[in-house]
Amino acid sequence: MILYTHERSFGCRIREYLYRGLRTVTMENELLRVSFLADKGSDIFEFIYKPKDIDFLWHSPWGVRNPAHYVATSHTPGSAFLDFYEGGWQDCFPTGGNPCEYQGQSFGAHGELPTLPWDYSILEDSPERISIRFRVRTCRTPFFVEKEVSLERGVPTLFISEEITNEGRIDLPVMWGQHPALGAPFIEAGCRIDLPAARIQCSQLSPVTRFAEGSSDWPHAVGRTGESLDLREVPGIEADTTDTLKLSNLAEGWYAVRNESLGVGFGMSWPLEVFPALWFWQAYGGAYTAPWYGRTYLIALEPFSTAQLTVADAIRDGSARLIRSGETLKASYVAVGFEGTTPVSSIAPDGHVRRSS
Repeated sequence: MILYTHERSFGCRIREYLYRGLRTVTMENELLRVSFLADKGSDIFEFIYKPKDIDFLWHSPWGVRNPAHYVATSHTPGSAFLDFYEGGWQDCFPTGGNPCEYQGQSFGAHGELPTLPWDYSILEDSPERISIRFRVRTCRTPFFVEKEVSLERGVPTLFISEEITNEGRIDLPVMWGQHPALGAPFIEAGCRIDLPAARIQCSQLSPVTRFAEGSSDWPHAVGRTGESLDLREVPGIEADTTDTLKLSNLAEGWYAVRNESLGVGFGMSWPLEVFPALWFWQAYGGAYTAPWYGRTYLIALEPFSTAQLTVADAIRDGSARLIRSGETLKASYVAVGFEGTTPVSSIAPDGHVRRSS
């Protein structure tokens, strides 16, 4: 049965529709518009700060593709994810990063969650607050995932509360992370990154890296020729490099990215007990292998449960998170849009942005 009800054009509101044949849900208030691909990982494929008409997220050259309408020429370990990677923001579990072997099965890039269709239901729909629950069961592993997302009237913050339950009869080591990629026009040369104190690990570097192997304290890293590189400043595409650095020993779980010329920024806050590591993917035009071919200019600051690139690596070094049979792993985190050029000193768990004096 379809119920036809009044569709608000004020306050908080929800729109349900098909986009390129995929079930899609948009949440909106006066300040934010956030859209989810329910049929593809519950991916967030737009996160727009409305007063500036800025979408913070990066979008891949091939955009949103419907898996039902596409036949790959062949299958590779990464193709299930990459062939349909529209950019945006993915939920990565029970592995992340590179393909790997896990529990006797082959897993592609970023695990199961980004490639599955999710069910959803609307929990609250009023001008003051809207809330949606997404739900999915994984296929190659025995997990049940529930994710509640909410917006409040006049607040530029997306509130997310997520639970992962092990329905199997054995304990399983996992990794879990968030994969938001930020791109143009928000990301450009001169953007600034604010972070708490952290330790930077430069390893497994690309052939076109600008870094030397080793570790250092945020915000400075050692360049290939021994120079000091300030990671707070985003270079332009002419840097022609690509790398994923790992940050650990964070003093707090938050970051902010500011575009001072536009006067707008994006930030996150998360619990360190669940996501103690922060991956820093920086693709400044230097990714020339397939499927990028030099077309990527973006950054992604990704809260993860481990600094390792796969769950297999995390198991080997002891950093995998164990979810026991019947246990539920929970995390609440936020993403926020904000205005201003003053450096950020912290982002609270409720999304409040504090400025440096």
